Amino acid sequence: MSKIAFIGLGAMGGGMAPNLAKAGHEVTAFDLSAEAVERARSQGLKAAPSVGDAVAGAEVVITMLPAGQHVRAVYADILDAADPKALFIDCSTIDVETARAVAAQAKAGGFRFADAPVSGGTAAAEGGTLTFMAGCDEADFAAVEAALTPMAKAVIRAGDHGAGQAAKICNNMLLGISMIGTCEALALAEKLGLAPDRFFEIASKSSGQCWSLTSYCPVEGVGPPSPADRDFEGGFAVAMMLKDLKLSQEAAKSAGASTPLGAQAEDLYARLDAAGHSRKDFSSIIRMLKGEIDGL
Repeated sequence: MSKIAFIGLGAMGGGMAPNLAKAGHEVTAFDLSAEAVERARSQGLKAAPSVGDAVAGAEVVITMLPAGQHVRAVYADILDAADPKALFIDCSTIDVETARAVAAQAKAGGFRFADAPVSGGTAAAEGGTLTFMAGCDEADFAAVEAALTPMAKAVIRAGDHGAGQAAKICNNMLLGISMIGTCEALALAEKLGLAPDRFFEIASKSSGQCWSLTSYCPVEGVGPPSPADRDFEGGFAVAMMLKDLKLSQEAAKSAGASTPLGAQAEDLYARLDAAGHSRKDFSSIIRMLKGEIDGL
């Protein structure tokens, strides 16, 4: 059993942290939301009154925060309060520059650090089946993997510090692009008189097959259960996809990379967000493409 501090109990962190407790670890959690903390307490976690109290004596410190500025602010507080042997793992999705800056700050203090963003959404967070993409020193990976395994179906070392964030940004840009393509194809098939379930059966066994179609079909009643079956509630919010696409385009600009489809995907999700659908699942973009809501 390890003593673990978990900071950030939002849509993802709130599902992730209880899996550590279920695995037998002693988990102390902190969040600014009293409701989130109380929910964590009901799931077997200890509550801390501050981030400093949460990390005191912890062997592993895991953070799951909204954006880079929150990560910088929290790490400015917790490094001085932590055990010198603590392992820090940031699972937030943030910009590569911030990940590397925080890693340098942690290493300067003698700490081990990994940026390890996740893929899988809220269902995988609750089910303990996330994929973690870790950026860390090779010598630290075994400890990082062991700490994350109760929440994971896979933990993969992407490379050195910042590589985890690079992998996540590129992965989610690809996801956003592929979902738009899937939605366009389904909308066109319907216009051409093809039943969605027939097109699904054909495309899922043909060259158009992709995760956005076969595992997360954006049409109600077609394929495995997905947010489309619950009015696009839950899942991966439009606002979060837009955040990740913005990160991808900032990274592309910084690296001098050409990502025209990524830029177009950002524009389309920005329109969907502006139309008041920021909390809906990102696959709800099919409604905009079909003209059911304004935006195009």
